[in-house]
Amino acid sequence: MSAVAPPAATDRKQQHEAQRLAKRLRHQVGQAIADFNLIEDGDKVLVGLSGGKDSHALLDLLLSLQAKAPVRFELVAVNLDQKQPGFPQHVLPDYLRARGVPFRILEQDTYSVVKRVIPDGKTMCSLCSRLRRGALYAHAEREGYTKIALGHHRDDILATFFLNLFHHASLKAMAPKLRSDDGRHVVIRPLAYCAEDDLAAYAAWRQFPIIPCSLCGAQENLQRKVVRRMLDDWERGHPGRLETIFRALGQVAPAQLLDRELFDFAGLGARPDGPRADAHAWLA
Repeated sequence: MSAVAPPAATDRKQQHEAQRLAKRLRHQVGQAIADFNLIEDGDKVLVGLSGGKDSHALLDLLLSLQAKAPVRFELVAVNLDQKQPGFPQHVLPDYLRARGVPFRILEQDTYSVVKRVIPDGKTMCSLCSRLRRGALYAHAEREGYTKIALGHHRDDILATFFLNLFHHASLKAMAPKLRSDDGRHVVIRPLAYCAEDDLAAYAAWRQFPIIPCSLCGAQENLQRKVVRRMLDDWERGHPGRLETIFRALGQVAPAQLLDRELFDFAGLGARPDGPRADAHAWLA
């Protein structure tokens, strides 16, 4: 029978593991920032803070990197109070004041809009997300933010990839950096390289004041949750598979796919002096 480690030794081991986790996450966030040039000198970054584990970790990790970063940038935490029943309005302001983090609380009753527009049992996430995004974009434009940082992580990117594959017949995921459709905002995802399990463990260790969502959080049959269960099953059966798929998203070979906009299949090997029939001439 193996000896049981004394409490002090167990605590030291857990503390050591937590510190290793924090170091790994800081490295992954720093690597994503460097790889995609997410944050530049003089940036004013709006950090979307929903109160969930991912956005809390995003803010915390960016704050830890800010002091030693090779460039100067400003961070402001922005939370959207969507007027959900029972929302603890004091939690995030108290937490952010205690940490000395600049913040803004926006108020917009998107909860009532979503509940009125979306029938019971239907997916609320799409509309809710658009409304939240619109509120953040409007605030960012008013206040002159140069970047909007969101807490999407590696597993969100993978789930989005498979949702698009299964339901929209397209090969696309979430970009670590993108320009909004109206061209006026740059959205960044510094957690792009971070696994959700690591972020959950980090949030538990840091004891963030987590505020659950009472809208989409209660919907168990969302297609995104179905895909996430599929990915979790894969990872349990084949550890490392998700990381392999994620790396594949950064190693695309257009010539090995079928997108004629990305690769000139028609011109490949064509004789420069040969006649070229109209495509419709081949159709029966």
